[in-house]
Amino acid sequence: MPWKERTAVDERTAFVTAWQRQEMSFSALCRGFGVSRPTGYKWLERFDAEGPPGLVDLSRTPLHQPRALPEALRARILEMRAQHPTWGPKKLKGRLERLYPDLAWPARSTIGDLLRREGLAQPRAKRRRTLPYSAPLAHAQAPNDVWCADFKGWFLCRNGQRCDPFTLTDAYSRFLLRCRHVPKTDGPHLREILEAAFREFGMPRFIRTDNGPPFGSTGLAGLSRLAVWWLRLGIQPERIQPGCPEQNGRHERFHKTLKAETANPAEANLSRQQKRFAEFQTEYNFVRPHESLGLKTPDRFYSASPRRFPDRLPEFAYPFECTLRRVSAAGHINWIQHQIYLSVLLENEDVALRPVDDGLYEVFFGPLLLGWMDEPSATFQPCKSPPRSARA
Repeated sequence: MPWKERTAVDERTAFVTAWQRQEMSFSALCRGFGVSRPTGYKWLERFDAEGPPGLVDLSRTPLHQPRALPEALRARILEMRAQHPTWGPKKLKGRLERLYPDLAWPARSTIGDLLRREGLAQPRAKRRRTLPYSAPLAHAQAPNDVWCADFKGWFLCRNGQRCDPFTLTDAYSRFLLRCRHVPKTDGPHLREILEAAFREFGMPRFIRTDNGPPFGSTGLAGLSRLAVWWLRLGIQPERIQPGCPEQNGRHERFHKTLKAETANPAEANLSRQQKRFAEFQTEYNFVRPHESLGLKTPDRFYSASPRRFPDRLPEFAYPFECTLRRVSAAGHINWIQHQIYLSVLLENEDVALRPVDDGLYEVFFGPLLLGWMDEPSATFQPCKSPPRSARA
């Protein structure tokens, strides 16, 4: 025979029933049920007032909560969350404080609790993280010191059209300069987008990219035609180490946000997808608070570069005595009745030859040391390590 389980409500009901029979004194009844006289009176009074439901435990929640979140603030938090479904408590609090500075907004933890109670947030699974790598962008001390460029990675619109977004951000301020779909991920299409950005915002000192085309190549000094154009404009290309996307971590993290806000799900076609990119660019630059910026927006930290885009490409000014040679369409330079091959990427460009020893010359293209030319053997030896800048 199974044991019969009795709940607290069963015990209270038996207590009331025994008292109604008047078989023993109240003190003896309380001792028999193991409760105090005040507790016994409490259950009798609640039974007389409410009947059997009065014997059920009541909620311990205070009837008055002076520190509870006011309904007006709660409504505005949920409204802001509805407008920005991917924002967490930090960004919501930062945006609300900027819009309504006179209101006393609750702590981020309180906003997080509200989102969880409303079923609008789920706790993140904890994972082990590597130490942050900040060295590659440590020199971004002001706007336009470093711009970061990359392709987000293609995806399909709902009608099956392929979308290849190209993105360009300022490393210091996180300001999104360009977010454009490109018909083809090659140099000519990117040059058109970059030229428009240079005309609108001026030019940076460095542009950081990965090593793939059209940013880099396996040729001389890793140059591409796009990189040659940047050098002529006075912009230094910076390429991360192969297989090390964390060296451009700020831009990679931006792509995660871009995907969540614009491509999950994708729009119906390319036209509507580009419109969504434009809306996101405005929100990202002028509305969305950034934790790395103290929950301020990028527009408060960004200003256009004073280095304006020129009408014609300037010539290099070398800080040392040198001899200039024009690279032919086949990639050669002429030197004392010899044709010495450099690279077809330098077609119709001038390189500088700087004597360093008897018959040995350093070969520069603007600030980059490309390698060494040996006059007796009429050969060129390219740099095997990353090219260094010219020194006087």
